[in-house]
Amino acid sequence: MTEQRTYPEGVTSWVDTEQDDVDAAADFYSGLFGWTFTEATPPGVPFRYLIAQLDGQDVGGLGGPATPAAEDAGGDGGGAPRWHTYVAVDDAESATSRVEEAGGAVVQPPTAAGEGGRSAVVRDPQGLEVRLWEARRRLGSQVTNVPGAWNFSDLHTDEPAAAQQFYARAFGWEFADVGFATMIRVPGYGDHLASTVDPDIHERQSGARVPPGFADAIGWVVPVAPAAEPGWHVTFTVAERDAAAARVARLGGSVIRTGDSDWTSTAVVRDPQGAVFTVSQFLG
Repeated sequence: MTEQRTYPEGVTSWVDTEQDDVDAAADFYSGLFGWTFTEATPPGVPFRYLIAQLDGQDVGGLGGPATPAAEDAGGDGGGAPRWHTYVAVDDAESATSRVEEAGGAVVQPPTAAGEGGRSAVVRDPQGLEVRLWEARRRLGSQVTNVPGAWNFSDLHTDEPAAAQQFYARAFGWEFADVGFATMIRVPGYGDHLASTVDPDIHERQSGARVPPGFADAIGWVVPVAPAAEPGWHVTFTVAERDAAAARVARLGGSVIRTGDSDWTSTAVVRDPQGAVFTVSQFLG
């Protein structure tokens, strides 16, 4: 049996989105990434939550009302739907206390999510939302960094110094300026991966082009793009950027912008209900 992937405290471990029309969103992401879905909530409750899977392995979540909301109601508590990022914690109460001590705020206190675990919603001092996940049966995303799966979550902010101070205190994160962006690291995460699901990670990431400490990386701090909103932004891996962008448009979404670097070709896109995310092709 394949070993399940686990996430040490402080590592981003899960992503999900809440949308007004769950079935329509499932159709879009199935067409884009090849996801299948399993119902995680029992029948008869007013809220649905689907587990998205790729080749039978959990990749993320999709939630919303059991009955599609009216078009003008707005998803996600009255705002546009968006993708959410979760940070793994060992104890949700202790984690929310650290968030408050570091200058953040608790929006939703630790709440049981069935047998899967407990979640909490917090905001950093700049008002940007991030979520916490104390895993029980649901350990987090079981496949990452392959086409159709979650790649990274990045913090888009115009106040990087203040953000780094908060997240270092709340989650023990370290930050390294590597020129094109600031890398977020959880010390020891690479060793955890090497001892569990990725034994070759240190050898694979030892090349001259790889930033020091990249095995511990969980994301990036980057400036807010023009006309974009600050916040946590989710990126998914795709085999071909242009083909993925074309699928987004064909399925009713839109392409906001494209970009290229020495390592990736990316497209920032919007799904039909308004959630923005990035698709990224690794150039090797």
